[in-house]
Amino acid sequence: METRHLRYFIAVAEERHFGRAAQRLHMAQPPLSQQIRQLEEQLGTLLFVRTTRKVDLTPAGQLLLERGRRLVEELEALESDVAQVGAGATGVIRTGFTGTATYRLMPLIVQAARRSHPGLRITVQGEMLTPQMEEALEDGRLDVALLRPPVRSTEVELKFLEQDQLVAALPADSELAEKGVLDIKELADQDFMGYPAHSSVNTIFMDACRQAGFQPRMVQEAKETSTLLSLVAAGMGIALVPMTSRMFTFQGVVFRPLRNPPPVDLAVAWNRNNRTPLIDNFLALFDTLPNIAPGSPANKGLNP
Repeated sequence: METRHLRYFIAVAEERHFGRAAQRLHMAQPPLSQQIRQLEEQLGTLLFVRTTRKVDLTPAGQLLLERGRRLVEELEALESDVAQVGAGATGVIRTGFTGTATYRLMPLIVQAARRSHPGLRITVQGEMLTPQMEEALEDGRLDVALLRPPVRSTEVELKFLEQDQLVAALPADSELAEKGVLDIKELADQDFMGYPAHSSVNTIFMDACRQAGFQPRMVQEAKETSTLLSLVAAGMGIALVPMTSRMFTFQGVVFRPLRNPPPVDLAVAWNRNNRTPLIDNFLALFDTLPNIAPGSPANKGLNP
């Protein structure tokens, strides 16, 4: 049974008239009558009782109408769903977010997606490090990632979103908290908490310390910014974190800007071999975020 035969049959069954059904289908009546006869021959049964005055359904025709309607509705829904998936308007996209982007940008992205692509479902892995996300993009466990460059993989493409900078997170009772702006070299004798050694922010932090002439004394590592700030609040030492970490409110932690602070970029990344309409539509959402300006500081000022 061909789909067109089923559509022709439903039109005749609903109109109970071949002429009106032909008009509805934008075709002549004789070809329509021929198509219905072919369907009856194929099924081996009469679907209509025809008289000069009316057309009625046989029991077989009634069954075909009831179940045929459902089949056509499901087929039309399938056609629509396939078209939407092909256009990237619906589907599942797996995303990874670094540090504070999990809390600052992820809610904005999800809200933007719900407004413009209600059929899109986003799964989120938060507080990830750049090497983790880079590997997940390579092996297909993530579709898109918000990370902090650099990346080493030639398979990963980047679109820069904004430039952040490192600030000092200090215990509130630290003598350094009394100063407005700090030089990195003033921190040489401090105990440091930091991100894991292979993370992008740690690389930037270590380079800044070397340029200031010292090797930082690391006492604790943590991949989550919230954990680092908790340790600072506990008085274990200080940490250099992206300026956007100020969104975390911890009693006992103060933030102080650095003179000539090391820049920390934020970028959205994807696998160049896995670019799909769905990913394209998701990436376009970042152009709609009000607080994202490519190449500009994430925050222009920091009050001591």
